[in-house]
Amino acid sequence: MAITINVNGGRHSTAVAPGTPLLYVLRDEMKLRGPKFGCGLAQCGACSVLLGNDEIRSCVTPVAAVPGQRVTTLEGLPALHANQRGTSAAALHPLQQAWIDEQVPQCGYCQNGMIIQAAALLAHSPRPSDAQIKAAMNAHLCRCGTYNAIVRAIKRAAKAMA
Repeated sequence: MAITINVNGGRHSTAVAPGTPLLYVLRDEMKLRGPKFGCGLAQCGACSVLLGNDEIRSCVTPVAAVPGQRVTTLEGLPALHANQRGTSAAALHPLQQAWIDEQVPQCGYCQNGMIIQAAALLAHSPRPSDAQIKAAMNAHLCRCGTYNAIVRAIKRAAKAMA
């Protein structure tokens, strides 16, 4: 049975079993490298993607659960932002640029999930407080401990997006 999903504004048809994790389709078939396999248990957040405006863990989300909904990966954030603003796509989403400006990444493994969660947060709360940022980011693990830089980057991006 073919399953068609909408990823980063394009349609992709796959013939995998309906219970196949979305992460496997994104990485193995679509060759997208933003979402990472971390724990495989939805605990770390490395595999995060947006489903609509909400962050989900693609390692435990079956591909059959997403047809008809918009899936956005790290690679699709610039176009998503441009579509929301009615402008042409920039090279980077304001969050991605803020991550660079604040020099957030160290090893970088968790950054996909951190940026995706931050995008979901800003979609629901365009001017979040420090407490809101910390609460939203709490379920994402960063072994390098770049949490303070992440808070600064989210605040910078929120200001740029206002």
